[in-house]
Amino acid sequence: MKTVPTVRLADTIDAAALPELPEEIALAMTDIADAAREGLMAMSVAAGMAVMAAMFEAEITEIAGPKGKHNPDRAAVRHGAEKGSVTLGGRRVPVERPRARTVEGHEVPLTSYAHFAADDLLTQVVMERMAAGVATRRHARTAEPVGEKVSGTQKSTSKSAISRRFVKQTETALAELMSRDLAGEDIKVLMLDGEHMAGRCVVVALAITADGTKKPVGLWDGSTENKTVVCSLLADLVERGLRFDDGLLVVCDGAKALAAAVREVFGAKAAIQRCTLHKRRNVADHLPDKEQAWVDAKLVKAFGHPDPHTGLANAKSLAAQLEKNYPEGLDEMFTVARLGIDGRLAKTLTTSNPVESMISIARTTNRNVTRWRDGQMVLRWTAAGMLNAERAFRRIKGHKQMPQLVAALHRHAHPKTAAGTEAVGAAA
Repeated sequence: MKTVPTVRLADTIDAAALPELPEEIALAMTDIADAAREGLMAMSVAAGMAVMAAMFEAEITEIAGPKGKHNPDRAAVRHGAEKGSVTLGGRRVPVERPRARTVEGHEVPLTSYAHFAADDLLTQVVMERMAAGVATRRHARTAEPVGEKVSGTQKSTSKSAISRRFVKQTETALAELMSRDLAGEDIKVLMLDGEHMAGRCVVVALAITADGTKKPVGLWDGSTENKTVVCSLLADLVERGLRFDDGLLVVCDGAKALAAAVREVFGAKAAIQRCTLHKRRNVADHLPDKEQAWVDAKLVKAFGHPDPHTGLANAKSLAAQLEKNYPEGLDEMFTVARLGIDGRLAKTLTTSNPVESMISIARTTNRNVTRWRDGQMVLRWTAAGMLNAERAFRRIKGHKQMPQLVAALHRHAHPKTAAGTEAVGAAA
């Protein structure tokens, strides 16, 4: 068996005792050897800091020439150094950067320093940790190890600093969500649902395109799921390019305001599908415990019947059996079936599960919030949660049947054209 030589890390004494290396390299090796004992990440940080300093020096040399050598044709001169800070390991770390000025006396910016000093990456790290449920006061503990020398001078990890960065990032997320251009999206399904938070109701919209891709498209703030709020949301989507002339399926819960707003904004072009799960829950809530199981079983059988007319008749019969007026919107429980959609796609589109799943992820994102200040804060956090959920989206179950739905919606939006085509086909 071949013997593998043992690798030993050089310690501080070993690194300092390298006479053949230049002094700057020997000192850098000493720092790296110290950091190696704190861990691989800390050693990488020490190496990175040394490389960063070398980049600063290389750039200043290119601008002002080698240090200590006179050059009458130089365009800039060295002008000492000043303190600065760069983004490293989810925090701000102080560094010293060299300066240079033109012969006319103007400051020469260092491109390499500007790159490392940008805080975009730090803001992104804050957003990721907050979305993962890390409280503002715990960010310093969750940061990567960067060595005792660096971590002892770290900045931007205080609770207030983290909070400011998160507010800025969520404002960006909200603006992005509310300004998405929908003109180029072939949206065929729109799912609407309400998220109750801090005494407010945020109406959320999730779009599904013709190939089954899910896309968060908007949210609107209100005290309840009232018609005015929903109309404002839908009108905003239309203004941003949502097309519905060729048919649109709108899936929503049993709230009257949602269906009324859909009819007002989209008219007859929209086909409304009520969520069957919401209806089953609502019916069960009004029944004694001993009746809930068998009534729910009959509802499942009725809603899943392959013939929508028979299914509707069975549901009405059940309502009569329970001595209740047949529930409003019961016809809209069978819209997907009347469009001729069955199988996996029908199971997906007869419930609001996709949008509820997105809202659930948004709730997980904001679970650490203990005090809601205003409606804008609710919108910011909800938008951040929706965009966080979008990163894990897959196409809906049954997406291979979407062409069938597209054709059915076209027939629904153009009934006269569809009737004429069928008549010609029959005559032939």
